[in-house]
Amino acid sequence: MNAMSFLVNTVFDLYLMIVILRFMLQLARADFYNPFSQFVIKATQPIIAPMRRLLPSIGRIDTSSILLALIVVLVKMLVLTLIAGAAVDILTLLLFSFISVIKQAGVLFFWMLLIRAVLSWFNQNNNPIVMVIAQLTEPVLAPVRRIIPAMGGLDLSVLVVFIAMNFINMLCAQYIPFWSII
Repeated sequence: MNAMSFLVNTVFDLYLMIVILRFMLQLARADFYNPFSQFVIKATQPIIAPMRRLLPSIGRIDTSSILLALIVVLVKMLVLTLIAGAAVDILTLLLFSFISVIKQAGVLFFWMLLIRAVLSWFNQNNNPIVMVIAQLTEPVLAPVRRIIPAMGGLDLSVLVVFIAMNFINMLCAQYIPFWSII
């Protein structure tokens, strides 16, 4: 990987994470007045606002954020393909884009869970980022906690979700083309 590919990959992946966070914030109905949430909104609003006029949300699902995430990955892969000097196949790029958005959302959720687990050992002092991470991960952790309650003061819900996510990732790698490549 040359320096230009690294730079393109990093910049597009960082913005993709912000767009995915925007989608997750709306899906989880997180606090939009939180300073971290405000950063995510301000970073995506110039593009999402015009898109919402053409593509309205479906219930709690922000279709504009999903479309923007797909466009970000599609443009990233198109630029990387052109940098590599390879032939452009739009159908393959669309498939890669769809798979990449799903996989990046899983990676982002994994890191949020890991950060939440590590920070649970320390006093957070109501840090805005920690509060948003808790709001985004709680809808997945709460049902697991109802099934597997805390044992001796130890919350095993994050571990159970990690195992489930790893199982799903391995299952997808077996049956979905390109899953392990991206």
